Amino acid sequence: MPLTLAFTAQDMANIRFAVSPLGEVVASVRVVKDPAAHSALRPWAEQVRRRLADVDFRLLSDLVPVPTVSIAGFTCTPPSTSTPDLEVELATMRAAAGRVRADLDNVGGPRTERVQALYDDPDKGLERLAEEVGGYWEAAIAPYWPRIRSLLDGEILRRARVLAEGGADRMLADLDDGVTWEDGRLHVRNRYVSGVRSLRGLGLLLVPCVFAWPRVFSVTTPPYQPTVRYPPRGVATLWESRAADTPSALATVLGRTRARLLAELDQPASTQDLARRLELAEPGVSRHLTALRDAGLCTSHRTGRYVLYARTAVAETLLGHRT
Repeated sequence: MPLTLAFTAQDMANIRFAVSPLGEVVASVRVVKDPAAHSALRPWAEQVRRRLADVDFRLLSDLVPVPTVSIAGFTCTPPSTSTPDLEVELATMRAAAGRVRADLDNVGGPRTERVQALYDDPDKGLERLAEEVGGYWEAAIAPYWPRIRSLLDGEILRRARVLAEGGADRMLADLDDGVTWEDGRLHVRNRYVSGVRSLRGLGLLLVPCVFAWPRVFSVTTPPYQPTVRYPPRGVATLWESRAADTPSALATVLGRTRARLLAELDQPASTQDLARRLELAEPGVSRHLTALRDAGLCTSHRTGRYVLYARTAVAETLLGHRT
């Protein structure tokens, strides 16, 4: 039986999205500890193994067991804003000392010596945990964050379009293979938790999370905001080095660089991400994207500090006529 989230009209009105750097850190520890179970993420795990050899993240690792049945809520509290940076989330973590013992009691099971020390002195333990998260982030996540952030922002942009075109029903209906939407209830596939949970009028926070793959994680325990963390589409492409298939006829008309840029926009992407993929200078990529936008072949959308570019229907048609 799946975990079922029951929506009221107020809950439907309070659906929102966010990204979570801290959530990516916590979820990625599962991958480091068991890369064989995460084939789409295994290339990343192999790349960061050496860099993590000199990083102390033993407490963080203890708090993320494998297999992952439950994780203490204070380790990655649902973000309160749509685009928090890591420091904001770490500040929230440090302020959660009053929740540490209750959350660890809810998780249950035996505790390592390090986790017991956290339980005995939450303030000191959270400072250590925050330091470990910072070191882990710099070694394992920060080098990949621009491309990860681009994928996450693209996912949210895509969902916003579906919401605008078909409403919340359509947006929730194809969230993930592990999630189904029916009669005002969201059913989340879960091997360890089942039953019906109320959203308490707080709505649902949807957090696309690269390192959640291939699972969907949920938060339903008060006092936390009800949250579903799900893998965005295109996770496996993050670690690929590929040459986009550029139609020769289109390259003749637009020029090879602009045609390649359009071909790369299978998912919304930023100037920085496109420049990295194509090994081009950012100013040149920006000029080409501006020209493509002026010609009606792509659109631009600002999400926080980033501008994402997406193909238009006209560009999709042009790319679809390949010979």
